[in-house]
Amino acid sequence: MEKKNNHEIVSPDKKEPNYNGVKAMPYVIGNETFEKLGTIGTSSNLLVYLTTIFNMSSITASNVVNIFNGTCNFGTLLGAFLSDTYLGRYKTIGIASICSLLGMLVLTLTAAFPTLHPPQCGSDQNNNTSCTGASPGQLAFLFSGFVLLIFGASGIRPCNLAFGADQFNPNTESGRRGVNSFFNWYYFTFTFAMMVSLTVIVYIQSNVNWAIGLGIPTFLMFLSCTFFFIGTPVYVRVLPEGSPLTSVVQTIVVAFKKRKLELPEQPWSTLFNYRAIDSINSKLSYTEQFRFLNKAAILTPEDEINSNGSAANPWNLRSIQQIEEVKCVVKVIPIWIAGVVYFIVLAQMQTYLVFQAIQTDRRIGGALNGFKIPAATYSVFSMMSLTLWIPIYDRILVPFLRRITRKEEGITLLQRIGIGLFFAILTMLVAALIENYRRTLALSRPTLGMVARKGAISSMSGNLLIPQLVLAGLSEAFTVIGQVEFFYKQFPENMRSFGGSFLCLGFGLSSYLNSLLISIVHKATKNGEGNNWLDEDLNKGRLDYFYYLVAGLEVVNLGYFVICAKWYKYKRTECSTVMDVGMEKIEPEKPLV
Repeated sequence: MEKKNNHEIVSPDKKEPNYNGVKAMPYVIGNETFEKLGTIGTSSNLLVYLTTIFNMSSITASNVVNIFNGTCNFGTLLGAFLSDTYLGRYKTIGIASICSLLGMLVLTLTAAFPTLHPPQCGSDQNNNTSCTGASPGQLAFLFSGFVLLIFGASGIRPCNLAFGADQFNPNTESGRRGVNSFFNWYYFTFTFAMMVSLTVIVYIQSNVNWAIGLGIPTFLMFLSCTFFFIGTPVYVRVLPEGSPLTSVVQTIVVAFKKRKLELPEQPWSTLFNYRAIDSINSKLSYTEQFRFLNKAAILTPEDEINSNGSAANPWNLRSIQQIEEVKCVVKVIPIWIAGVVYFIVLAQMQTYLVFQAIQTDRRIGGALNGFKIPAATYSVFSMMSLTLWIPIYDRILVPFLRRITRKEEGITLLQRIGIGLFFAILTMLVAALIENYRRTLALSRPTLGMVARKGAISSMSGNLLIPQLVLAGLSEAFTVIGQVEFFYKQFPENMRSFGGSFLCLGFGLSSYLNSLLISIVHKATKNGEGNNWLDEDLNKGRLDYFYYLVAGLEVVNLGYFVICAKWYKYKRTECSTVMDVGMEKIEPEKPLV
């Protein structure tokens, strides 16, 4: 296999690529920042756009948005597969960025040209509202934009983080520290972009003009593409090695075929272990976890070996290296499950927190007709908490912890995730206490002159919702960033795009799990008057009880996570620089401290 340019990694026996690290970051971070500025605000405001411009009913618009968001999350699996198998991360991000730009352009055109959307709803002489729905052609043009945006999200989301981390040399201390800081600063810019997008851009779309409000994100997406392609000469590009999923399936099949064979007494020295010299994956040490998979490397008289030392039939014989790569994937699944349950907390801060805010006193200065903070704007406090904490953690806390623990990350990735899970419990407990106080004031002392459509407004200031949002932001800073880094580092190098898609997949499954939990609570807590804990009028419901329930669920989840974390063993690579092939001697696994 040839080396195609100075920056492509083709095989370990070739000259090491020119890692540019920090020099490549302005292009990678610039691409990510402008992409999020362009797409996040638009996607979060799609519900309003579909109901006001395309005259869809709230149910139809909600279904369209849910299908769009869900497909974006699950589409990352396809994007990761194409990246790790055929295209590589550079080409995948490049194609996906262009798709996102075209998708945003299509949406902008639907708002700018009257012929591409239905006329506004009007009133007849009897004050009856009449609305004309979109024509099939108008819907087809609109949905073509959605399809392009799905292609864009499916390629960008699983690859951009791994691509940025690829720019640092993993074999040097400065490179490894650069990767650790990159994950923190990546999420910092991501959150900053979300704050701007959810405030400025959403305001322009809803209150100024939709064509301008969509045109600005489209221009920002153009800048995102520009930043990405300008940085092409300095990028390190990791080439794909073929389908990693096929290797996973082959290992499981061979282990099942040889399940009745007995492992030798010293498997690390007698099992078959071929490793291709052009593999981008680290040389992994033999481990005892999932020991039954090791049987796939037992040599039998029927197994044939090629002249280069590889197995003639990969469906009959696997190497220890290939088995250990499969173990890397299998081991992260229990940790990932804990993350799926954790995301339920973040979902409450995006949904029921808004309902809480609606039934609080959101006026500034106490004037009856003064400015009221929009209910959805309160989520910005969570983002502000996360944004302010990340530089403090990266520049102050990590160096301090590094001197104490002697670890490059300050604390281990699983410890970081666990701290975030603990903060999630505190978030729900504080939210429950504040909701109980809000409800008590609403029933005993409602705000005079203010009535919400769904019930009486509490005299409690909406600012009292800020503490739970601050805790949620801290929780996200520990758990979500920790998960992102964890998946990147623990997956084999040829599957890191799949690692990036795991987080998106977790968000998607968590949404379904949260919906299921809400449906169960709705039915199980209904009383004789037809009310339940999650009544539309929070004063008639008991949202605080629901928050306590979620807190209890997170306590169980934290206990489950601690058990999984104690069981988990981080990916271990051999320090040897000699690339051996064929039968290799591998030292037995040593306990991790």
